[in-house]
Amino acid sequence: MNYKVVFEENEEGGYTVTVPQLPGCISEGDSFEEAKKNITEAIQEYLESLEKDELKDAISAQSQSTFLGNVSIRFSSLKFH
Repeated sequence: MNYKVVFEENEEGGYTVTVPQLPGCISEGDSFEEAKKNITEAIQEYLESLEKDELKDAISAQSQSTFLGNVSIRFSSLKFH
């Protein structure tokens, strides 16, 4: 299973990483690679802590709430002031 993660660079250095599909699943690291490793472990621990029914609900909610697509805009029809 793949999860989208959000890396945020901290002002004091390092990264904070969240998983939008898994509320409360958050980690950090001093480097990008460390943050990536830590969030992978955090996701595994998060999923292991869920009961089977909760896991099914989380997977179902993820598949229903994530959509990707493209949008085309014709600039010739827009008026800039």
